[in-house]
Amino acid sequence: MRNPVIALCLSTLITLSTSLIAADTLPSTAYTETQSTLNQVFQMRLATQRSIGAFYMFNSQEQDQRYAKTAADNASQAAQHLWGLTTPLSPAGQSLKAQLLNDLSAYGMQLDRLINAIQVQGYSDLQPVADLAVLNSSILQNSQTLTQLIAQEQQYTPPELTQLAREQSLLIQGIAADYAARSASVGASFFADGEKQPLDQLSKQFARNLSALKEHSSNNPSTNKSLRAIEVKWRYIENSLINYNENSVPFVIDKYARSITQSLEQVVAQYALLNI
Repeated sequence: MRNPVIALCLSTLITLSTSLIAADTLPSTAYTETQSTLNQVFQMRLATQRSIGAFYMFNSQEQDQRYAKTAADNASQAAQHLWGLTTPLSPAGQSLKAQLLNDLSAYGMQLDRLINAIQVQGYSDLQPVADLAVLNSSILQNSQTLTQLIAQEQQYTPPELTQLAREQSLLIQGIAADYAARSASVGASFFADGEKQPLDQLSKQFARNLSALKEHSSNNPSTNKSLRAIEVKWRYIENSLINYNENSVPFVIDKYARSITQSLEQVVAQYALLNI
């Protein structure tokens, strides 16, 4: 009688262990897929933000064709990231993705028309540029909402420091775009939502967030080194941003903003290894 009992117990333990392994594997797979999906949305948001900044640089830097290409390429990349996105589960998420696909298509066409107009006649009328800014702002807002919907659907909470570092990337690109808009003499009239904070306030926000990242106890020597390097770059442009009404240096701001964003993405990769 003992052998059958032992065999039954062993069989039960094996079945239970297999079930537990499967239970662990499925959430892990879903977790990874959700991370990948949210990364796609983030990259779409970042490319959209970069495209408008590059357009303003094109408008302000004597129609430098490098900026025209950067603007168009980023608009295209934003659409590609969205096309590659797994369709959300909820009707609201599906509707929002469809809206974003339409808006990004319209945005790309408007951007191309504006670039062509400036190349042909040397300038663009104010209203089409204002319309582009409105659409850009709408895409950024809706993509943020899509991020929240996907996270809610999957019951996923992004790691704190990863989230903050990515928001810093979007913020510094937004700051650079606003600065370039002012340098292109398009000014606040092109800021679509009418709720843009002054550049000095946005700069202070970036500085506060950077301090929060640096001071977090979860950092290790590698992430601390990366964050110190970002701080050095930030300090180089901080005064120009706070005193944005003085000497205009859009080329410098754009260059350093791009470098800071690249460095922040490296920090995100480091945080991903630590899951923080």
